[in-house]
Amino acid sequence: MATALRQSAKLTFSGLWTSFSLHCRNGRACALPYVHSQRYSSTSPKIKVDLDSSTGIAVMKFQSPPVNSLSLDFLTEFAISMEKLEMDKSCRGVILTSAQHKVFSAGLDIMEMYGKSPEHAGEFWRAVQEMWLKLYGSTMVTIAAINGSSPAGGCLMSMSCDYRIMADNPRYSIGLNETLLGIVAPFWFKDTMVNTVGHRETEKALQLGLLYSAPDALKVGLVDQLVPEESVLSTATETMTKWLAIPDHARQISKSIMRKPTIDKLASSRETDIKYFVNFITKDSIQKSLGMYLTMLKKRKA
Repeated sequence: MATALRQSAKLTFSGLWTSFSLHCRNGRACALPYVHSQRYSSTSPKIKVDLDSSTGIAVMKFQSPPVNSLSLDFLTEFAISMEKLEMDKSCRGVILTSAQHKVFSAGLDIMEMYGKSPEHAGEFWRAVQEMWLKLYGSTMVTIAAINGSSPAGGCLMSMSCDYRIMADNPRYSIGLNETLLGIVAPFWFKDTMVNTVGHRETEKALQLGLLYSAPDALKVGLVDQLVPEESVLSTATETMTKWLAIPDHARQISKSIMRKPTIDKLASSRETDIKYFVNFITKDSIQKSLGMYLTMLKKRKA
């Protein structure tokens, strides 16, 4: 499924680029065909995208039950959706949110890492990298409308956005809790968190695998705003209009100045990072820890 999506994306993007650049000035590719309508809605198995061309705001809604786990298929669809929106000149901002009750995203899909071949583990990790590179380096305004818990990879996605609005519910939590599963957050997870909450808070959080309640997340700066759960998306839309009031070129250059060093650090060492992950995740001790965690989850469900 994931491979087919990636091949389809390559064909689609290259074909669109060739077709539409014929009708553009200065050799720049024109927007995708759907921008000619006021609203555009695209639904894939795991992600729904609704773009309002009149406002320039897209809402990307995760709909991969039960907990929006970041599987290889999900990550591939996410990267394709982000690339389409980046290419669309009518889209200036994207809001990420969830269609699932009580959860934004539960993070990386453990089944993509447990009992898999080194080749599969490498393909999966490359997709995780691609998700982060496209989101953290996006030229669009990105806002996370966190309407549920957001541990591990879900937290990474949230931190990668320009602004984070979370439901004011103490039962919801967010954080990089990888160490609780015997997994180590890679340097670019760490760097993203340092850039968000500072070095000392990140040091404690990563070692202890901290999951912050919504109020505590606000206190440390992991999220920017808490609002009633029913107002998360509407507040994100209102906030987006304020960000879009800033001239794009000035905002984009400022964002690049802040984020490019962090992005370049991974971009220049992707293969090394993949090899490290594959060697780590395929260790017997790590596989045993993942297996124990999966067993615990099964017992909870029972």
